[in-house]
Amino acid sequence: MANHKSSIKRIRQTEKRTERNRFYRTRLKNIVKAVRTAIDAGNKEEASAALKTANQQLHKFVSKGILKKETAARKVSRLHQAVNAL
Repeated sequence: MANHKSSIKRIRQTEKRTERNRFYRTRLKNIVKAVRTAIDAGNKEEASAALKTANQQLHKFVSKGILKKETAARKVSRLHQAVNAL
């Protein structure tokens, strides 16, 4: 166990940050999975709607500092290509 006040505070901050990041990572996977599921089902309308939501959410994560801009752009680009291939 930590002995210094600053290290105790660091532990608390790390636990909060870890929990928050876990939430966003799970949310990110679910967003992408929704688009992929619609693509696999061959439903272009549903895939387009899910893609729109994914685009908004991924860029929202960028503004919050969860993702880097290039990472979000790459994921959205790949999803767009997959939807357009339908």
